[in-house]
Amino acid sequence: MKDTAQIQEGVRGLLPGGWSTLSNALAALLTLMAIGWAMSFQRQIGLDLYPQQFFAAMLALTLALAFLTLPFRRGINRPKAPWYDVVLALISLIAVGYIAVRYPDLVLMIFSRPPELWIPSVLIVLLTLEALRRACGWALVIIIMAFLFYALFGDLFPGRLQGRAQNWQLLAGYMAVDSNGILGLPMSVATTIVVAFIFFGVLLGVTGGTTFFTDAAMIGMGRYRGGSMKISVLASGLFGSISGSAVANVVGTGVVTIPMIKNDGYPAHKAGAIEAVASTGGQLMPPVMGAAAFLMAEFLAVPYSAIVSAALIPALLYYVSLFIQADLEAAKLGIRPVSKDQIPSGRKVLTGLHFAFAFAVLIYLLFWQRYQPERAALWAALALTITSLMIGYGGVRPSIPAVFNAFSKTGHSVVEILLISAASGFVIGVLNITGLSFNLTYLLVQVGGSSLIALLALSAIVCIVLGMGLPTLGVYVLLAALVAPALIQLGVEPIAAHLYVLYFGMMSMITPPIALAAFAAASIARAPSMATGWAAMRFGWLAYVIPVLFVFSPALIMIGTPLAIGVAILTAGLGVWLISAALAGYFSGPLSASMRILFGATGVLALIPSDAFSGAGYTDALGVVLGLALMLYDVYRRRQERLT
Repeated sequence: MKDTAQIQEGVRGLLPGGWSTLSNALAALLTLMAIGWAMSFQRQIGLDLYPQQFFAAMLALTLALAFLTLPFRRGINRPKAPWYDVVLALISLIAVGYIAVRYPDLVLMIFSRPPELWIPSVLIVLLTLEALRRACGWALVIIIMAFLFYALFGDLFPGRLQGRAQNWQLLAGYMAVDSNGILGLPMSVATTIVVAFIFFGVLLGVTGGTTFFTDAAMIGMGRYRGGSMKISVLASGLFGSISGSAVANVVGTGVVTIPMIKNDGYPAHKAGAIEAVASTGGQLMPPVMGAAAFLMAEFLAVPYSAIVSAALIPALLYYVSLFIQADLEAAKLGIRPVSKDQIPSGRKVLTGLHFAFAFAVLIYLLFWQRYQPERAALWAALALTITSLMIGYGGVRPSIPAVFNAFSKTGHSVVEILLISAASGFVIGVLNITGLSFNLTYLLVQVGGSSLIALLALSAIVCIVLGMGLPTLGVYVLLAALVAPALIQLGVEPIAAHLYVLYFGMMSMITPPIALAAFAAASIARAPSMATGWAAMRFGWLAYVIPVLFVFSPALIMIGTPLAIGVAILTAGLGVWLISAALAGYFSGPLSASMRILFGATGVLALIPSDAFSGAGYTDALGVVLGLALMLYDVYRRRQERLT
């Protein structure tokens, strides 16, 4: 998902005029269709459609937009859409539109493979892969081509990986028409829920909501030591939980926060690193979680609120860890609060309270009225629009044309995620039609030797490697299909298994050698990319640890008694503080090497949940007691040093 600047960059190749008008019209139509479907307008006018017909219509518009706005070679600034891209856009509209219109008949012909099905199906498969290449690069395309190769030649693979080879005409029809293929669950989520939330996010940008979040973060944190870093953490967490993209979040907030952090005397690579980690955390923080939360709810057949509840404590601990490290690093380096002239007035921020009202509407409808997520997002968007037009922010109200432009901006911004969702259908389709999902689950369990710890380690490596270079939703779908079933088979709670793969998949954003969020932040900070990546790993250390903890202790994902959950939160919070101090080398003052080791060791003991294994309660209590004693001792020692 992209922010407004990226959206404009994506269509910059089209000069003002016919092509720009056409692409904007298609983008606006895409958004309006998603809104209409979410609000069930088609039923109100008596139009009875299969969901796959709607998905196909949305895919047709998405492919056409991709070919009109994305050049054949990435990075080229072309003056207009060349003739061959116009032809590809027209073929996309015709081929996928044909599937949409004739879907009720074609879905019954998959196994008979008539030309009227497989010809448009082959075109759709090829067009989708090419559009995906233009939007996301080669990484995801190569993975999908490997899956398709397996589907065609699965009988040639050895051992447990051997599968059923499929006829190419049957495979193309299955991918293009079956509800387990391109027009399946990921497209269902993306074309309704994701579009609605992205529309809400675009409206936030249009009406000044992004500026409000940054200003509020400045007022809340700017007066404290390391205020610039804390502003980055808070603003990126707030914006990232809605934007749903780590890289877009870095670009959207990092252009403000990273220079601010550097101006306060912080090293450039660490300034980029903390922004990258804070932005990546937005993928793990409800309500949006990079759209993965909605798809996770569908996969697990549980209410969306259950996913939010499970994800909340780990995400909060993640940001608590960042805040503590930002504070300790600031104390260690002597970084002062943000200068007063940079902090906006409280009166200005108060004019933006209607943004908080829009979020209150969203939360109320989601969790109290049990609205479908897409409907809740649309009502929140309506509340945001009305209040912004009436009140504005900082004395500035959005113009009516700017609000209407949000429809086309949303359409342009969701092209990439809709293509990824369609591509996810290839993976799910191959897993279903070949039986590969069962074979991979069996193989992972075999390699893990039926040992949960070994399987967790193996899965973490697989998740990070597969996640490198892939967007959020693509990472989650791939890992939920390949890795999560193996964890569940060894007794892991289903929600814990899916959150586990999401966490480690997301950590590829800050884990070298392909750390997209860290590298984007490094470019803004003008810092070495690899140094920024390694620093980001240090700041984001908890994200590599906490998934293992909630696998062994479901209390951290809100499964258990209130007492167990409360104890788990408190001891985990203390453990986070102790380990963060050890990593920073500072608590009430600089820590010696021996004190850092003691802080780290007691932090590990406190971090281990009391219900993780037999006897863990004793190690947990020992860590808490020793950790508190170390903290008090360090404070006392520093006070004595100052007195003498």
